[in-house]
Amino acid sequence: MIPIRNRKKTLEITIEEMRKFSYAYIEKYAPSKQQLRTYLLKKYLRTKVSNVKKQDITDLIDVVLADLEKGKFISDKFYSESKSRNLIQRGSSINKIRSYLFNKGIKKNYINEAIDKIKEENSDQDFFSGIKICKKKKIGPARNEDNRSLFYKKDISLLARNGFDFETSKRIMDIDKDDYIKIIKLI
Repeated sequence: MIPIRNRKKTLEITIEEMRKFSYAYIEKYAPSKQQLRTYLLKKYLRTKVSNVKKQDITDLIDVVLADLEKGKFISDKFYSESKSRNLIQRGSSINKIRSYLFNKGIKKNYINEAIDKIKEENSDQDFFSGIKICKKKKIGPARNEDNRSLFYKKDISLLARNGFDFETSKRIMDIDKDDYIKIIKLI
């Protein structure tokens, strides 16, 4: 029988473990800085680390995150730009993108830069994103002409839940079927 040694974790061992967990998490998920901080905090608060206080753990997490930022393994600016591009391709509104990035812990200036970049590329991005939602959900102009008036309120509320303002939603809902088909071919 092999004796099990009960080795106490020191701060140096803990910080190396944190780096390993961080690298694995970054490789798998490409998180924002706040997501990684939350992950590490949950991981280390769950495990019982002797001789280490919670404040020490948060300080260690800050040190690890600073090292990862210096090494350019995590960047909130890159995260906000890539996520906003990804969400635009899926048909998300600018309001929904702003809310998503804010909930992920991205700073306001990075969110504004990403939104400004989207608006530079296409000044009427919400309109085209709304058209994509209509195509995906088969609502509004994608419906048969017979059913459009019956489902008008339902379709406009679906667009509102996806973050589109009333004017944009109304503009999308008032498109003729022929114009809708032309726009879909352009997208």
